[in-house]
Amino acid sequence: MDEVFIEVDCYQKNKAGNLVCGDSFMSQKLQDEGRIISVLSDGLGSGIKASVLSTMTVTMAMNYVAMNESILQTAMSIINTLPQDMVRKISYSTFCIFDIDCFGNTKVIEYETPPVCLFRDGKLIDIPKEKIAVERTDLENTFLWVSEFKLEKEDRLVCYSDGVSQSGMGSSSMPFGWDEGVKTYLTALLEEQPDISAKEMAHKIVLRAERNDNYRLLDDTSCCVVYRRTPRNLLVCTGPPYDEQKDRYLAEKVRDFQGKRILCGGTTASIISRELRRPLTVSLEITDKELPPLSYMEGIDLVTEGILTLSKVERLLAEGVPERSHGPANDMVTLLQNSDKITFVVGTRINVAHQDPNLPVELEIRRNVVKKIKDLLETKYLKDVEIIYL
Repeated sequence: MDEVFIEVDCYQKNKAGNLVCGDSFMSQKLQDEGRIISVLSDGLGSGIKASVLSTMTVTMAMNYVAMNESILQTAMSIINTLPQDMVRKISYSTFCIFDIDCFGNTKVIEYETPPVCLFRDGKLIDIPKEKIAVERTDLENTFLWVSEFKLEKEDRLVCYSDGVSQSGMGSSSMPFGWDEGVKTYLTALLEEQPDISAKEMAHKIVLRAERNDNYRLLDDTSCCVVYRRTPRNLLVCTGPPYDEQKDRYLAEKVRDFQGKRILCGGTTASIISRELRRPLTVSLEITDKELPPLSYMEGIDLVTEGILTLSKVERLLAEGVPERSHGPANDMVTLLQNSDKITFVVGTRINVAHQDPNLPVELEIRRNVVKKIKDLLETKYLKDVEIIYL
């Protein structure tokens, strides 16, 4: 069986003028079961109240689905738990749930949300769905739609809130909104960029919806994309090997790696430069005042300083990267986020520069920082991460 990876990403923008998004998204990888569960919810209205409803919905849905509770029981538990709106006297939140195992076996549960799109070979294909009536005292004629199918390699699943499907509503070009136009746009996008990532695709859909609303979104707008494909590999080497006789082994590992490569640390870069006989050029341009400048080497995608850069990478992954920001740590975060299977090769030779008691406390030893980065990449970004100590 070909190696495959399931990339899941979601992009959201608040309704114009709102500080809080009324849509919520949550995704979790159950490592022991090889399952990925993702939930997108749109709370009634917008702002804080909608955010509370949608946050409760995604949290409950995630927990129930992870425990393999029945679909109807899950839906009814969510509906019966949500607080009622004082004015409209309803407790309302839409949701779309993806439950996908490592073989691609997929279950999709939709409740009052725009229909999920499945693209195969760049074409929109029909998904057979079972319709289940939901009995509730505050609303009539609401239904769950349940579908089960195999997500093939190169398939994409797309779900979005009605901020996308209703964008542009009332305009001369789309008086009834963008509902059908989304599918046409996605088909054209896949024809133009057949390898587009889930992350970029989700961004493009939300930004196009914003354009439909003349760059002032009329509703909270979210899009989640799932893409099953060949994994994009990344190798990150940091720190010299414990035994100098392993320097050649490290260099050959870098040379023969199938994917992108990062060297993090001056000593590490010098070893690879020496062993592979490739010149190492240091840039004179400072792109981040907190960090030393980048270096360059043929065949290497990024060469940075070591522990300071790793510490900042960990912070950026935890807090989020500011848009339009540049620098060695930002560039590394971009490569990490755009990769699927990430291998860290961590040298264990002690670097005397980091034993100075006058250095800031946050400069932890390399291994601890890499472990934190691994944890963030696995839990927050659903990456497959391996650490090899050398």
